[in-house]
Amino acid sequence: MAKMKTHKGSQKRFKRTGTGKLKRSHAYTSHMFANKSQKQKRKLRKGALVSAGDFRRIKNMLP
Repeated sequence: MAKMKTHKGSQKRFKRTGTGKLKRSHAYTSHMFANKSQKQKRKLRKGALVSAGDFRRIKNMLP
């Protein structure tokens, strides 16, 4: 059987943590910052973890 290939789009968007969880960045961070509050922009800077429902699907793309 052939080796499983890494999904390159997922590889650029997700990082694995030390405990095996998947880290992601927030959406809505590319433009239109005049319309967003300072609090919202500050919270979007932080990373987040992939939800439990998406974890298995994304994990299969990152062998």
